[in-house]
Amino acid sequence: MNLTKPLVVLDLETTGIWIEKDKIIEIALIRSMPDGSKEIYEKRVNPGMSIPKEAADITGIRDEDVKGAPFFKDIAQEVLDFIGEADLGGFNLERFDLPLLTREIQEANLQFEWQTRNVYDAQKIFHLHEKRDLTAAYKFYCSQELKDAHSALADSEATLAILVSQLERYGGGQEDIEVLQEFDYKQQPGFYDAQRKFRWWNGELYMMFGKYSRKATLKEVANKDRRYLQWILSQDFSEEVKDIVEAALEGHFPPYGFDKK
Repeated sequence: MNLTKPLVVLDLETTGIWIEKDKIIEIALIRSMPDGSKEIYEKRVNPGMSIPKEAADITGIRDEDVKGAPFFKDIAQEVLDFIGEADLGGFNLERFDLPLLTREIQEANLQFEWQTRNVYDAQKIFHLHEKRDLTAAYKFYCSQELKDAHSALADSEATLAILVSQLERYGGGQEDIEVLQEFDYKQQPGFYDAQRKFRWWNGELYMMFGKYSRKATLKEVANKDRRYLQWILSQDFSEEVKDIVEAALEGHFPPYGFDKK
């Protein structure tokens, strides 16, 4: 790979995928230089909060692993110095790593202007050149070309064949289709309700809609702005949302980690 300027490829491990609130627990940067040399920066980070079980299971990083690690604000400047004026690379970089890293840097009272750099996002390139549609899935799982794509019957038959192939591939020898239910299809864990109006973070239930969206916990709103919750009860929200709000007005809040779904 020929470079005309340094390229820093980065990856973050975090407490979750909520860009506005979740914290870095590990950061790795690889700087490739035009002369072919490479440098590596890798560090565990204390997030200042308990690492949720879901994140710990994925990353293998638990509270005890970062107990003595620095807070991000203490290493923010050295991260910026390592990146310098380099271009940036990563996987799902623009949608996740860069926005979250920028927020953490800003919370350390520093600035990171990445939008003016060349950004090479491997995920975007991958999805652009490798189709992820039904035709591609049929070819991958069934080793056949899908004829009459976008015909309802042809698409239904292809989907059935894919499910059969997935059961054979991932079912561990079982033939009951119910085994496929064991896979977790949720892309954003931590939501309390089916409509994703409320979300857990750091032991508290946050509102994800309205004027307090992502800013305040349900308990905080119940304590400082009961009229707003009463207004919600008078509007065209679902019965599920109204039940949650009504309980909050009565001082009843779900225990942390409880999943109403």
